[in-house]
Amino acid sequence: MKQLLEVLGFIALVQGVAGLVHEFTDWDWGLVQRLGLLDGYEVYASIALLVLAFALFAAAESRKPG
Repeated sequence: MKQLLEVLGFIALVQGVAGLVHEFTDWDWGLVQRLGLLDGYEVYASIALLVLAFALFAAAESRKPG
């Protein structure tokens, strides 16, 4: 379970960073900008993904190994 939380946290972290990089540099990568549902809210969604990533990392750290 700990590894799953860490993997999900890493994916959320990468996608959050990718969304912010896309917004400020117009590099075309990441999933946040591809979702039509989030039009106009890409920065907020990317920040939410970063917060989720850190929460998942904290949850993974609180779990017992195994």
